Amino acid sequence: MVSCWKPSAVDDGPRRCGGEASGRVDGLLWYKDLGQHAWGEFSMAVIQANSVLEDQSQIESGPLSSTKSGPVGTFVGVYDGHGGPEASTYVNENLFCNLQRIAAEHRAISEHVIKKAYLATEENFLSTVKKKWLNKPQIASAGTCCLVGILCNGLLYTANVGDSRVVLGKIEKATKEVIAIQLSTEHNASIESVRDEVKSMHPYDPKIVVLRHRVWRVKGLIQVTRSLGDAYLKNAEFNREPLPLKFRLPEPFLKPILNPEPSISVLKLCPEDQFLIFASDGLWEHLSNQEAVDIVNSYPRKGIARKLVEAALQEAAKKREVRYSDLRKIERGVRRHFHDDISVVVVFLSTRLKGGATPRKPQFSLKPNI
Repeated sequence: MVSCWKPSAVDDGPRRCGGEASGRVDGLLWYKDLGQHAWGEFSMAVIQANSVLEDQSQIESGPLSSTKSGPVGTFVGVYDGHGGPEASTYVNENLFCNLQRIAAEHRAISEHVIKKAYLATEENFLSTVKKKWLNKPQIASAGTCCLVGILCNGLLYTANVGDSRVVLGKIEKATKEVIAIQLSTEHNASIESVRDEVKSMHPYDPKIVVLRHRVWRVKGLIQVTRSLGDAYLKNAEFNREPLPLKFRLPEPFLKPILNPEPSISVLKLCPEDQFLIFASDGLWEHLSNQEAVDIVNSYPRKGIARKLVEAALQEAAKKREVRYSDLRKIERGVRRHFHDDISVVVVFLSTRLKGGATPRKPQFSLKPNI
């Protein structure tokens, strides 16, 4: 039996010591310009905007279960936290290990296995909240979006709660252009169909979604309708003192308001599938799916995740009518008024993966450390 392994990724050069990640740190930016995963190459970058980084992410390559004879492939996770870093950090440390354990029990990767890993992680985090919340009540308001992609046996499994997004760059046979195809389902109250889903689940609550300052929010508090964590909106025992007043609802609730269950899809990869862009909504706030795909398709692979972050920051600067060079000088915390934390993982797909061949690359684990 093996647990989550320690990293052995190819390094880009100097790195900050003391963490699990290999890669470079440049102020508020962490990046891994180019590395090898089980089925090809990848590029990764994170830019911090909040006073405490709430985004977490990882890429794992090698065994997908805790038994030697289990499935092998690549796991990508992007966790966009809110209300503090506790939930996203917990998911970053535990979701993949839970997946490995459950995949070993079932001897495969499947939609059922992924769902069980999500719900086990949720249950364990809520247990942690229960133990800590009297001394640290703000942990009850910590939650995270959770986007996962798993490449295994010629298939891509995509799972998501919240509003992070994975986009496929695919060659259109007729035109030879690389087009953007969004693979993940988002759960954000700004989407009418998502609001309808929430209303149907809470038919007796006319204020389940509220429009405030031109933004739709669940109970007037949060935009995402599915998440891991956010105990204060899932269990009424946490929606009281000593939780800060701004998070407390005026009326009790009998069933969870937010849903932890992921939307999962499975795609059989084909030769036209070129690359995947996994990113928190901080990127998609400033770049469309096609704009991001065009950037990846137009520049060298090395440093392409950094290039996407830079393009998003340039758009953010333009919207706020400041120079990009000046935006880069703004400190964390204040920077949040201009853009969100942004995490990006670009995964290139080799022909061997699409043919279902056995991966050749050694196992590794990589997590940014700012």
